Amino acid sequence: MQPDPCRSIRRKRMNDKKYKGLLVEMRASGVAIVTMNRPEILNAIDWPMHSALEEVFVDLDNDPKVKAIVLTGAGRGFCSGGDQNALDDEVHTISPTRSGRHLIRNMLELESPLIAAVNGVAVGLGATLALYCDIIFANPGARFADTHVTAGVVAGDGGAVIWPLLLGPVRAKHYLMTGDFISAEEAAATGMINKVVEEGTVLDHAIQYAEMLASGPRDAIIWTKYAVNKLLKEQVHLNLDTAAALEMITFQSPERKEAVAAFREKRKRFAEGNV
Repeated sequence: MQPDPCRSIRRKRMNDKKYKGLLVEMRASGVAIVTMNRPEILNAIDWPMHSALEEVFVDLDNDPKVKAIVLTGAGRGFCSGGDQNALDDEVHTISPTRSGRHLIRNMLELESPLIAAVNGVAVGLGATLALYCDIIFANPGARFADTHVTAGVVAGDGGAVIWPLLLGPVRAKHYLMTGDFISAEEAAATGMINKVVEEGTVLDHAIQYAEMLASGPRDAIIWTKYAVNKLLKEQVHLNLDTAAALEMITFQSPERKEAVAAFREKRKRFAEGNV
């Protein structure tokens, strides 16, 4: 059989492509490591980086060499969520239901297993990214929070879907309405994440787990994931668009303007939860 020249071109483009705010490493084992790489601001996400995250999962899904993926953050944090100094500058150009919809869809459509190595704080969209992974490992000092409300907006990028699924509606509403943090240990005890590993080993642990899955029976693994993800997709289809649209509306609210001003002036915002 003659090689497909189009496939060769696609592979080359994947290898050469640069993703704003991300580092992508491909290992011989078939494991791709995606590192959010803005460590000076705890890997906060602006719109160019948001677009890169949307794209990278599609590109990895289309790369036949990729058998499993690890998602982590550079430095001492996993991801501190949206970059508050950048998001409002372009939000008026984004479709009311765009927000995290494409990003969440692309993560859920990945055939290869996606493993989170949560090395530090995972806040807002950062927590959403971690919690939509298939398997989640964390350092002991890692913490999770959805702080959209304390930033004056609705939890619209996927948190209103995934937190209730993992914790149940009653507990989820507490965290979503207060912005309180949950520790890695408590998250593991509640079944929100898979395991807390020894300090400083989370990336190695995630890579070893990813390599184990990458060497397993491919069809059985990806179709098992597909079957389970249909449950998640049903919930995403039910309320993600509503939450995302409401989030876009609240970007224009007085509470949001006050939250941004307080952030930039480094003063306290609203009566926040126990953070």
